[in-house]
Amino acid sequence: MSAIPTRRIPAVVTLLAVLALTACTVGPSHSAHARQAAALQPTPSAPVPTPSVSPSPTAKPAFKSLAWYVSQVPTFPEAPQPQPVELPTTGSAAFWHRLPTDQKVAFITIDDGGLARPPGVIDFIWEARIPVTMFLNSPAATEHTDYFRQIEAVGGVVENHTIRHNSLAGRSYDYQKQEICGAADKLEGLFGKRPTLFRPPFGEHDSSTLKAAHDCGAKAVFHWTETVHEGKVRYQTPEKVVQPGDVLLMHFRPALMDDLLAALKAIHRAGLTPALLEQYVR
Repeated sequence: MSAIPTRRIPAVVTLLAVLALTACTVGPSHSAHARQAAALQPTPSAPVPTPSVSPSPTAKPAFKSLAWYVSQVPTFPEAPQPQPVELPTTGSAAFWHRLPTDQKVAFITIDDGGLARPPGVIDFIWEARIPVTMFLNSPAATEHTDYFRQIEAVGGVVENHTIRHNSLAGRSYDYQKQEICGAADKLEGLFGKRPTLFRPPFGEHDSSTLKAAHDCGAKAVFHWTETVHEGKVRYQTPEKVVQPGDVLLMHFRPALMDDLLAALKAIHRAGLTPALLEQYVR
């Protein structure tokens, strides 16, 4: 763990060969949890984006350019060493709106993948060191594999959001299992890692969902505590502030750069640090 008290979002350390190709070096201020996040990833088959050249100290970045977005990212406290949460042993996956932890972290999640995939997002995640979990529908992941592989290569993790994005609540166990396992099989084939987290479409689920998710390899099923859309954070809890363990939901939509920045600022205002869900659910 670094002795430096504050820093930008922790760097997600990629393979040394990739670092050599991008002429980047990982400084001592990057935290241990980012290094551990890299270990979760398969070797990416898509190229890692090359960070842009830093602007002159006297130059003002153009509004909503990549440099502008990066310049707006707050400086966060050092992330704590992750303490994985306890998982149930009942034959069903855990279900959480908020991860049960008192560590000062919050989690950024991005859903779907079929509507829009802003190209600048890849570089923004890379340069601002944003830990993200992607809950993907398998058809979108199949059609746009290279895009998601590039996010994976700079620290994102791919998880399961079904095949057809239909509501699962009230459906038979067999139907739900086919939706969840079918997507998990496809995502494993595309990215070399079977999903271990699941988000039901619209957050709608029942006891069959949790059992089917478990039987398809998921350890936990996630809802959310905040949504972010077009740069505005909408709180789903009465506190109106991001709490430790909160899960922020956004989507692959045209305003995703604004959503990521708004989420980061909300997490910073709460005195928390963005972290990777997969480091806490093992």
